[in-house]
Amino acid sequence: MKYYLDITLLPDAEANLGFLWQKVYQQIHLALAEHKTADNTSAVAVSFPEWSQGNYPLGSKLRLFAVREQALQALDIPQWLQRFTDYTHCTSIKAVPSSVTQYAVFKRVQFDTNIERMARRRAKRKDETLEQALAYFKGFTEQASKLPFINMKSLSKEQNFRLFVQRDSVPAPVIGLFNTYGLSKAATVPCF
Repeated sequence: MKYYLDITLLPDAEANLGFLWQKVYQQIHLALAEHKTADNTSAVAVSFPEWSQGNYPLGSKLRLFAVREQALQALDIPQWLQRFTDYTHCTSIKAVPSSVTQYAVFKRVQFDTNIERMARRRAKRKDETLEQALAYFKGFTEQASKLPFINMKSLSKEQNFRLFVQRDSVPAPVIGLFNTYGLSKAATVPCF
């Protein structure tokens, strides 16, 4: 990743940080999905430079990365965030500092938390009735997570969900693919 831009969220009494993450990240996802490559991946990655274990573990800053400056220019993030100009600040596109020595993978983590959904999947896979599948999951306890998340809404299914994000530090850069949330299972972004 050679180029980046920062988006700073500016919460106030009317719009708290959680609300802004939801609205801004939804727009980022839509922008990345609109500009996805033929293999349904994104040329743009994201990071959370203020990542911590505090009250707002994602912080108030989102950083977008790309190998080519043109990928960030084509995304035209200020246009996507036009409705949120009072609550966001976007920097211009800059070159990643050559002195970077730390890298991280930001990945999506999904948890099995919806028993009915899991039962429907099991019934379909195992050719069982829904009642049989629900009986299989009797006594199931929901997995709890302390990972930070962003509340999202699936526009295709009209369902709300939590996008859990995990950060793994790695010693060297790894080239790979990013999804339309800007996250990856293995590819890294620079940390600075």
